[in-house]
Amino acid sequence: MSLLLNQPSKLCLGKPVLVRSSPLGSDSFSSSLQQTPPCAIISVSPCPYADEIGNLNIKNANEHFVTHVEKDVPTEFTSILKYFRFGILGTIGSAHGWVATPLEDGRVRLQDDLNPAASYTDPKHICLPPLVTLPYCQTQLVTNVSMSSSSPEEEDCVVAIKFFGPQLSLCRPAAQSNSEWINIRIANPCFFSSRVMFSKRDGMFHIPGSGGHLIGSWDLEEHKDHPKIQTLRFHNLAELTISKLEILHSCSTSEHLVESQTTGETFLIKWYRKTTRSFLDMPKMKTEALMVFKLDEEGNAVYTKDIGDLVIFLSRAEPFCVPASFFPGMYPNRVEIIDVDELGSVNLATGTVSTKNSTHMAPYYIPPQNIEH
Repeated sequence: MSLLLNQPSKLCLGKPVLVRSSPLGSDSFSSSLQQTPPCAIISVSPCPYADEIGNLNIKNANEHFVTHVEKDVPTEFTSILKYFRFGILGTIGSAHGWVATPLEDGRVRLQDDLNPAASYTDPKHICLPPLVTLPYCQTQLVTNVSMSSSSPEEEDCVVAIKFFGPQLSLCRPAAQSNSEWINIRIANPCFFSSRVMFSKRDGMFHIPGSGGHLIGSWDLEEHKDHPKIQTLRFHNLAELTISKLEILHSCSTSEHLVESQTTGETFLIKWYRKTTRSFLDMPKMKTEALMVFKLDEEGNAVYTKDIGDLVIFLSRAEPFCVPASFFPGMYPNRVEIIDVDELGSVNLATGTVSTKNSTHMAPYYIPPQNIEH
């Protein structure tokens, strides 16, 4: 499903229309194009032969070891990945393998240098217009970045940046000289710290409210200033012991929406994390539990321990899910997680959390991509 963009300098999201097969859909996997498995960016190691170039280190989701990719990457990313460990974000988000980095002149640049499937010899850098800050808002702290299609070079692609606070900004990079940010002020404070995702099924940007009881949906027609608000009704809730409830109540909770392009299902994930101390006595976040709810169009949120063949990937990039059977070595019915503090997975059937310290890792998962080189 796609955005309808009728004017060169304005964004117009109308009723979604089918314009291409999804990059994660079954049609794309049946093609003869070779695709990379989902992967996590581990680090950029300096190249001994060039001061300004580094090489990419990744971990494929269907492997247990780190792969060294002989791809030239600007060494600026070496510093960026270090900044993640100390809370200074040199990037502001990632979607579909494109990393967004802020520039000194107030603009944002999308680049595919960290995407192992992108061209080795011709990396793409796309500059977006200067950000415009709405009154009584801020554009320095970002929750995440979302895109309506797999590449910002596509004519109908819209990039969304969700800031901490009331501002949501959208722009169409392909408009080039006519490109501009369309800034939306969100009224309900429950959405201020939440993340945005794009629904191909609905053709709208969705944001879950804090606590997961509401989902706000925005487009640039009737739902620009008056978003569509859906109230969720939770069913089949897990029976938890008092001690388990006490642990969850002590956790920091975040809500994430993910949509399967192969099954058409939408899931709400509640991610429970707790602050612990590392061996250097530095605070770090550790996953205590995940709860997954399957959503329907009527607003029913049914707790489930079974998402079938799917694997969900949670990171600071836009969440996504893929069938495990498409990539030998991946385990179904799991949630793979990565952040600045940990890397691991959650077995939904048993609830088992298996994570480890992820020192020096970048918190981005990259979805499957067609190999261009």
